[in-house]
Amino acid sequence: MSMLGAKKLRKNRNLNMKKNESRLRRARKSRSRMRTQKVTRLSVHRTPRHIYAQVISSSGDSILASACTLDKSLRGNATGNISAAEAVGKLVAERALKVGVKKIAFDRGGFKFHGRVKALADSARENGLEF
Repeated sequence: MSMLGAKKLRKNRNLNMKKNESRLRRARKSRSRMRTQKVTRLSVHRTPRHIYAQVISSSGDSILASACTLDKSLRGNATGNISAAEAVGKLVAERALKVGVKKIAFDRGGFKFHGRVKALADSARENGLEF
């Protein structure tokens, strides 16, 4: 690898690290607000292949319900698209209602409220959760 190629690689790595650090900073800020309100939250995490959702208690020490594209019922189809996110939203809403959770705060984890994150939130809202 040439010296110029190595420099570009280092620069790209630094940009990706800054991007992730900014996302985590945004997530920390919104989570601290949710903690002061003492409200149950629906936390979302996404990767290029999968999307994960968890309903976390107001104290933050236990997970009340969870769903992701790794679940057996959702694994057969494509897992990194909007329709998969909608299916995860529906599943996590059903599981949360079974436990008795109806009102939650939506924790987007620092991700933009767009695309798969928005699809998951809309699906959870349609299936009975109140944000």
